[in-house]
Amino acid sequence: MPASNFPTDEAAPVHIDTTKASIARVYDAFLHGKDNYEVDREVFRRVQRVAPEAATLAWDNRDFLIRVTRFIASQTGVAQFLDCGSGLPTAENTHQVAQRLQPDARVVYVDNDPVVLAHGRALLEENDQTHFTAAEIFEPREVLEDEVVRKHLDFSEPIALFQLGTLHHYDGERSPADIMREYIDALPSGSYVALSHFFDPETDEYSDLARRMEETFLHSPMGTGVFRTRARIEGMFPGLELVEPGLTLCADWWPDGPRLKQLDSVSHCIVGAVGRKP
Repeated sequence: MPASNFPTDEAAPVHIDTTKASIARVYDAFLHGKDNYEVDREVFRRVQRVAPEAATLAWDNRDFLIRVTRFIASQTGVAQFLDCGSGLPTAENTHQVAQRLQPDARVVYVDNDPVVLAHGRALLEENDQTHFTAAEIFEPREVLEDEVVRKHLDFSEPIALFQLGTLHHYDGERSPADIMREYIDALPSGSYVALSHFFDPETDEYSDLARRMEETFLHSPMGTGVFRTRARIEGMFPGLELVEPGLTLCADWWPDGPRLKQLDSVSHCIVGAVGRKP
């Protein structure tokens, strides 16, 4: 994308700290978007030096979101979506995919990045079935008791909860499994949970790549990005029945057709799954 399409740091709103990378803006850089700043692009460049196909991490995650949303909207009857850490709006957002299949589907996006909130609210001005709220997604009680969440989602009916590409950026004291347990305990029976996460395959072929990317993320201006093992990630679905094929590479979760091209190496370092609460 031409450099002229990128915002300059001087043009940033006063409440945006352009000296620190933002998770949402870094993902935007990985997706070749234009809503990011030099500090965000520096993270992308650093990871690219370790893994030239690094952008595939973000695209695999995005494509996983689209396929999961299609599955839930078309196959499960669930018409409520709570998308945590939604990131900057792009093509084929959760509400667009879901509402194309279920026009009455209700979507609440949760993100406390000020750039995300500004763009999201502008995008949704004419959509009364979709809402944004600013809350800390790693504090489940804050999200679950949020006024917008409670107003627009009915917790007596099944809900689809998304934590896509979020928990590998959590660096607090609680375990991600504990965070997910609190969310899952609050969901009614019949709800679905979709989660994707950076992955250490623990193989000779790809584990070193995962650890090198992790080291780069952790020592970048963003400072987060943990590649966890299968056992650790499976622990984030407590009490759920995983939909086939279970926890698998995001690229392998019900792809749209036969694979004609070999996967990039980085595709082996991000996994996802969907679970149903009995």
